[in-house]
Order: sequence, then C-alpha cells, then structure tokens
Amino acid sequence: MAYPYASDREVRVISEYFGDPEARTLDGAKRRGRYKGLEKALSMSPDDVVEVVKASGLRGRGGAGFPTGLKWSFMPKNYDRPHYLCCNADESEPGTFKDRELMRWDPHQLIEACLLASYAIRARHAYIYCRGEFFETNQVLAKAVEEAYADGIIGADVMGSGHEIDVTVHVGAGAYICGEETGLMNSLEGRRGEPRTKPPFPAAAGVFGMPTTVNNVETLCAAPHIVAHGAEWYRQWGSEKSPGTKLFCVSGHVNKPGNYELALGFPLIELIEDVCGGMRDGNALKAVIPGGSSVAIMDADEARRCALDYEGVAACGSMLGCASVIVMDETTDIVKQVRRMAAFYAHESCGQCTPCREGTSWVTKILRRIEEGRGTEEDLDTLIELTTQMVGTTICVLSDSVAPPVQSSISKFRDEYLALIRRGERVGAA
Repeated sequence: MAYPYASDREVRVISEYFGDPEARTLDGAKRRGRYKGLEKALSMSPDDVVEVVKASGLRGRGGAGFPTGLKWSFMPKNYDRPHYLCCNADESEPGTFKDRELMRWDPHQLIEACLLASYAIRARHAYIYCRGEFFETNQVLAKAVEEAYADGIIGADVMGSGHEIDVTVHVGAGAYICGEETGLMNSLEGRRGEPRTKPPFPAAAGVFGMPTTVNNVETLCAAPHIVAHGAEWYRQWGSEKSPGTKLFCVSGHVNKPGNYELALGFPLIELIEDVCGGMRDGNALKAVIPGGSSVAIMDADEARRCALDYEGVAACGSMLGCASVIVMDETTDIVKQVRRMAAFYAHESCGQCTPCREGTSWVTKILRRIEEGRGTEEDLDTLIELTTQMVGTTICVLSDSVAPPVQSSISKFRDEYLALIRRGERVGAA
C-alpha cells in the first residue's frame, strides 16, 4: 500500500507509490506502468523525445528551474564521441528530502528516466551520483539496476531496441559541494570535488571531457510520464511559465511535515494550513524559507500571499529553489537559525575561492558574536556589505547562498538582532 493522501489536493504523478514496497521490485514496477514511457520513447527519434519534453515546459527541479528540454537540446546531435548523462542524486541542501524518497520507493522510475534521457541526448552511459549517507536508498537503487540489467532493460540491447545504454550507481563521500554539477563531475572522475569554471559548459566538455547533461532526480522522473501521456497532459497542472507538479519537502513547525506533490502555483499558506495540518501547538506563523536554506526568508505576511511556482515565489522576494519549505513559528530564534545556516556553508565550502572560503567563515563568526551578546549595530552593516561582496564573485554559487538568508533576516527581523546586541551592551555596562 502506498502512503494515504494527506489532502485531496495532492497530485501524485512521480510520488504515486511512496510507501509501497512492491514498487521497488521489477515485477511490481512493471505492473505499475514503469518502462511504458521508455518503450514509447524508443519508438520515436531522439530529437522528437526532446521536443515533447521541451513542449511540456518541464523545468529543472534541482533548484535552478532551467527548461529541461532546452538543456537536452544543447547536446551534440551525433555519435562521433561518447555522450554522458549524470543524474544528480547528491541531495544535500538543508531542508530537502525528496530525491532520496523517489529512489527509495520507486527506483525503477528513475532507471527508466535515466534510460529515456540518455536515449534523447544520445548518451550510452548514465551515472547516478548518490549521496554517500543514503545507505538504504543506495542499496535499493543498486538492486533495481541489477534487476534491470538481468531483464535486458539496461545494457547492450535496451528493451530489444538495438540501442546500448549502461547505468552506473556511483556513491559519493558526503560533500555538499559535489551537488554542484561540475563538482559532481570532478568527483565522478576521481578528482577533488571542486567546481569548474564555465565555459566550457558540460554539454560541450563535461565528465571525462565529453558532452554531458546533468539533471536532478526529480526532473528526470517526470520525463517518462510526459513522453507516455504527452506535453499537454503535463500542462494541465501549474501555470504557463511553471507547468506541471512539484514535490514540496515541508519541515519545521507544522503538524504534518513530509513530501507533498502538488500542482505548481499552489498557495503556500494552504500548504501549511490545509495539507500540513496547520501550525504545531497552535503557535503563530513567523517565517518561511520556501526553497531550501540558500534562499531569502519570507515573513508571515509574504507567506500568506505567496503562490508556490517560480514566478510567484520570486514576486515575494525569494526563490522556489528545490521547494524545501521550512516553516518557523513565533518561538523561533531567527538569529540562531541563520547562524546555523551560515555555519553549514562555511563547513561545506571547498575553499577554492577566497570570497567563499573567508566570507562564509567571517559571516559565521560575526553571527555567533551577535548571538552571544557581543555584537554591535555596526556588525549588521558589515554583514550586509560582506555578503554583498560574496555574490557573483566565485566559481559556483555556494558563496552566493549565504547572502539571501542573512540579508533577508536582517531586513525583516532586525529587531531580533538589535535585542541581542542591546542585551549584551547592558550586561557589559553592568
């Protein structure tokens, strides 16, 4: 049995079999319709598959929201050198827990998706780069790959089509930076997990120096459904610019945290109050982080008018990101939570770029000083200036990720910072 619906407003496309252990097996997966999308794709040309995905409006679900079909179209249209697909399953953004559930409960959905995408971009090898801490999930996925090889779904003659595609499950060592696409490729090659400068972009020179497409787990899982049912079918949900469904990872002070698949554009306040059963302990809503720890914090008023699609969240001054919705009630210490986020990024910085290596550490130190009552009002100006200088000055966007939570928290919850600063001043005067 799959998990019961938390609300009649859920739209389960890729999460339909969450909680259903029979969906993990090849026989169970086939009975649930897996590999039908791949079968249809193999009867089409690779370019036609790309066009269907492009017409669906599917956007990258890993955070950037880039059009998936367009990304696939950047790959060379020939077989004169190897092409690769890299599935980014290194889910590590604080507040995010969707991809591991997709692999844990419905691994054949992802395998089908990797084969379909590989066919569309003319790749003969797909790598699924998994986070090292996903011990059970990685074992479930690896077993499913073995089953698919034994059945002839993967390998030298994919489903009797004459096309050769291999799939490799590669387990990382738990570095956040390897979730960045070029850091992932370096790690996959056995090198230090550091981001690369771009250009060249992966479609021109990616893993092993060959044309490569990197897609998130959730992004890929939508593709077989789109090909099987058509672009217009997928567009029945969401909006013109943000079509389809999205998995929302809800954590924090709600009665029913969890993964919920909803049509894009779903009202944030209804997600909290209806789908998630309202605020825990009857406390008032204070703030929401709508897209993982690297986006701007919304106050309660912004959250109440926010629609959860790419444009709606941007209109409220934040980003949908990977749709990791962290809900905070009136008891939350905002300064402490922002300091914890900054400390995470300081710890996970690869150290390659000075603004990131030094900036994340200094932001954390200043925030800790304020939290301990040793800060000054000038520290707030320093934090704004410092984080501004960290944006757009590094190879990847880890450094940029610190700025939104810090700057938005100072802007919207300045009184909390000042209370800590003034309390420290009073203690010092005494």
